[in-house]
Amino acid sequence: MRLAVLAAALCFAAVPTLHAELRLPNALSDHAVLQRDRPIHIWGWATPGAHLTAHFHGQTVLAVANDLGQFNLYLTPEHAGGPYTLTLSGDGPEKTLTDLLVGDVWLASGQSNMEFPLAGFTGAPLKDMAHEIAAANNPKLRLLRVDHKTSDFPVNDVSGTWKLCTPETAKDFSAVAYFFGRAIAAHEDVPIGLIDSTWGGTPADSWTSLDTLGTDPALLPAFASRARFANEQTDLDATIAAEKQADAAAKAAGKPAPTHPWHPFGDSWFPASLYNGMIAPLTPLTIRGFLWYQGETNSALDRAPYYGSLFSALIGDWRAHFAQGNLPFLYVQISSFNSPSEDWGTVRDAQRRTLAVANTAMATTLDIGLAGNVHPPDKQTVAARLVLGARDLAYGEHIPDSGPLFRQATTELSSDGRISLRVWFDHADGLSTHGSPLNGFEIAGADHHFIPAEAKIEGDTIVVSAPSISKPVYVRYGWMGVVTGWLYNADGLPAPTFTSEQNLLR
Repeated sequence: MRLAVLAAALCFAAVPTLHAELRLPNALSDHAVLQRDRPIHIWGWATPGAHLTAHFHGQTVLAVANDLGQFNLYLTPEHAGGPYTLTLSGDGPEKTLTDLLVGDVWLASGQSNMEFPLAGFTGAPLKDMAHEIAAANNPKLRLLRVDHKTSDFPVNDVSGTWKLCTPETAKDFSAVAYFFGRAIAAHEDVPIGLIDSTWGGTPADSWTSLDTLGTDPALLPAFASRARFANEQTDLDATIAAEKQADAAAKAAGKPAPTHPWHPFGDSWFPASLYNGMIAPLTPLTIRGFLWYQGETNSALDRAPYYGSLFSALIGDWRAHFAQGNLPFLYVQISSFNSPSEDWGTVRDAQRRTLAVANTAMATTLDIGLAGNVHPPDKQTVAARLVLGARDLAYGEHIPDSGPLFRQATTELSSDGRISLRVWFDHADGLSTHGSPLNGFEIAGADHHFIPAEAKIEGDTIVVSAPSISKPVYVRYGWMGVVTGWLYNADGLPAPTFTSEQNLLR
């Protein structure tokens, strides 16, 4: 059935319209931000063969619609500024876009922790929510919130248009993206356009194109066995935790407990469905980079080991389709959450290893998670750590943007005669636990059976051992769902989850 629908849609799309109204995509609307310092792509649809003229800030550019009625033109790069007006003429009534700014455009995507708005979720409010919403009037920010849409094939437009940043528009917008944009706009003193293309409870394979999923055999296990209406434990645990909080609040207020509807999973879990409906139509847009917060839904025991291959493929996939080189890809390592039937450690470690992909940066969030709520309220800290990555990769400041990163583990004989492992890190100056016990380290012998380890800081290394393991081989950190006793460097950034094991597909 899906193939039949796809074939029919492609056949329909291939038939040119004899006359079409001059139209621009919703990604180019009043109040939009256009990417500075790079050729600005303007595209849309018109009558086949129509000769079009674009005027923008003293520029005049010509274009001709092809046989399918599609046109493309590029404005020469502009420095940050505005507001400007874009006019297009030559095919019926003139098309005019007003109040356009030139600055930096960032695309934010992922599942519910990126979707999490300034107004929060039921049972999961944002930190300082009322204050943050009231303070959200920001003339340097423009917001484009993409409506949820699944598709069996890549579509050419999104629902939703650019809006001014006000308390009313910001309250339903991604909090992480908003705080990120607010900080970058202030630091760079340029307009920032933020695109919120997110959907809670969705897997990474839904956000990856079939071009990539279908041509890489290593990715097949990531989605081949998924039932479309699977009982995903992460979302079930999160839902139950939120419902319990709502019930407790109602009880404390002397009110009846609220009812809790169950929403089964649907097409948003189908491979490539969200790429097709919510990313593909944005790929012609000139942008500065990506923000990504996802992984919880890929943490089931049978899928977590494949997340590394899938995630690195997604990054390459988006860069290829946006065709603007190795755009900065800034992402969040999923936080702490008590979901014992899943493997969050493997997903977090896969995210750490993905730093090997060029022009990527990771914000570690182990220290802000909550055991009983999959949606940590402190989105300000998440955004602040992503900002460090942006300042390093996108804005050329080359500042520290990472906590201690595992480099290697070496074996040595301790002074008490026991064999221990010494763990070496990059970005390890000033290792500290900020006064808390140093927890979260585990070691294993050749059998990969991990047990909690004694750990102590020695300079810029950690020495770990356990009396019951005479020949330790492997060490890992932060593997459990909930991590406490975090390890920081002198920049105040936490160490991410890691394991010294090389092959997790055993």
